[in-house]
This record gives sequence, structure tokens and C-alpha cells, in this order.
Amino acid sequence: MRRSHTQSLGEIIREILKDSVTGRKLREVQLIGAWEEVVGKTVAKRTKNLYIRNRKLYVELTSSVVRNELMMIRSSLVGALNKKAGEDLIEEIVLR
Repeated sequence: MRRSHTQSLGEIIREILKDSVTGRKLREVQLIGAWEEVVGKTVAKRTKNLYIRNRKLYVELTSSVVRNELMMIRSSLVGALNKKAGEDLIEEIVLR
């Protein structure tokens, strides 16, 4: 006999992760994984370390030229990364 309100395991996991802290961390990791796709391979090669803390994306770069270029397009990068994530995960990008 089949119940009328059955859900697949995938749907249940998505619901649990949707509002949990673990789900937010998972989405942040996916956002960091999308960095190369958003900025391109050339910039990604000069990126040393990426992490998110308090809704800020911290980016360590090996090139001062790339850092200056990213400084000029920082606000559009925030928009592009949030669009890629499907939600507003970051508010600011800190370039080091």
C-alpha cells in the first residue's frame, strides 16, 4: 500500500539542508567552487586561498595587478557569485 504523502530521500535531505547551518556551509563551499567559472582561469590561477566568514568572501591573490583589477569590479563580482549560488550568500569581497 502506498501512502499519499511520500517523499523521495533526496527531497527530504534538501528540506533538511535548506535551513540548517550545514546546508549554508555546503552552499558556501559550492560558491567557492564556482570562483573559477565566474572570474576565469587566468584570475583563478593567481588565487591562493578563498574562504567565507561572516558573509564576506576573503580572497588571497599572488598578483597585485589582478588584485587591483578585481578591486574595480568587486561589486559586480558579488552579484555574479550570488547569482551563481541562487541566493545572497556574501555581502562583500575582501581582497588580500
